[in-house]
Amino acid sequence: MIDTDARDATRVAEIGKYRVLTEPPRPDLLALVEVAAQVAQVPMATINLITDTEQVQVATHGFDASVCLREDSMCNVVLHDGAPVVVPDASVDERFRDNPFVTGVLGDVRFYATHQLRTPEGVVIGTLCVFDTVPRELTDEQAHALVGLADRVVDLLELELRTRELKRSNEQLAAFAGQVSHDLRNPLTAVTMSLDLIGDGLGPHDARSPLVQRALSGTERMQSLIDDLLAYARVGAELQRVPVDLAAVLSDVRDDLAAPLADATVVAGELPTVTGDPVQLRAVVQNLVANAAKFTRPGEPPYVEIDGTRIDDGWRIEVCDRGPGIPEDQRDRVFEPLARIDEEVEGSGIGLSTCRRIIEAHGGRIGLADAPYGGTCAWFEVPD
Repeated sequence: MIDTDARDATRVAEIGKYRVLTEPPRPDLLALVEVAAQVAQVPMATINLITDTEQVQVATHGFDASVCLREDSMCNVVLHDGAPVVVPDASVDERFRDNPFVTGVLGDVRFYATHQLRTPEGVVIGTLCVFDTVPRELTDEQAHALVGLADRVVDLLELELRTRELKRSNEQLAAFAGQVSHDLRNPLTAVTMSLDLIGDGLGPHDARSPLVQRALSGTERMQSLIDDLLAYARVGAELQRVPVDLAAVLSDVRDDLAAPLADATVVAGELPTVTGDPVQLRAVVQNLVANAAKFTRPGEPPYVEIDGTRIDDGWRIEVCDRGPGIPEDQRDRVFEPLARIDEEVEGSGIGLSTCRRIIEAHGGRIGLADAPYGGTCAWFEVPD
């Protein structure tokens, strides 16, 4: 036997996650119940959430939302029916004929159809309900559409929940990364200063000099990793939306990367002006160009080609190299934090994941493809 109190507690907890009981009616849910009413060709529709004591109408069409006792709710009677419930005339249905929403005490419902709202965890939290004050029928197609719309209600609730969780997660990550960065930098600076002093005290032929230099290189890599992690965590803050001349950005990037590009051939096509955050988009271009300069074939100098192409709703930028290429089954993995394909190539494995966060924050996409002359093309798209 199912523990009713435990099931109620679980349902109430699930409903609480969505924060819809205490907020004003959401426009997306209002639009969906309007569609439900149109599909069923009835004047009224509602999204009902059933707590342990009440039925709360969180979005309605054709009447004003209200709250009633759970024992008065028609939907509560069939809450756990897995299939759509369709009642042509509730006044002659033994389940509903004495219900106050049918008798005239709270309403004059005759036609009534409903389907449960089931969360991804399998918890039924309420119903999507359509009804009329006159008897009528519902076709199989309309009943099937009601099921689909009930699923979309849950999808909308989940989308808002995940968006809120992601925002909170990003804020926590940024705060954590900032604290870690602060906590690690002080001892790291002390270690670096000590190693510098030890190095200054050693002669050029001292056998310990290479060990000190190796240790210093390690502290530099650690500092770079800390900076990269902090940059990764901070992406997603409020973006600027201004015109960004990518040709000018590339010029600045080439100046910043003068050393790694010293022996490289860099071919630049026509680059557009796009709308976005200039600092973050420059970080993307610099990272992709630096990556392209790192990946070369044995004995060949770096070759980097960057170009822009107009797409339907924005621009696609490609940065191509002539290196060994990246296997197709690894192209998604390289965008994960700390993922590296070639351990011999210098880097922290944070750069591409940061690029993805930046481009997605701009509403765009990013990926990898084969380069025309061998190697890899890193591409990103940003909307107008």
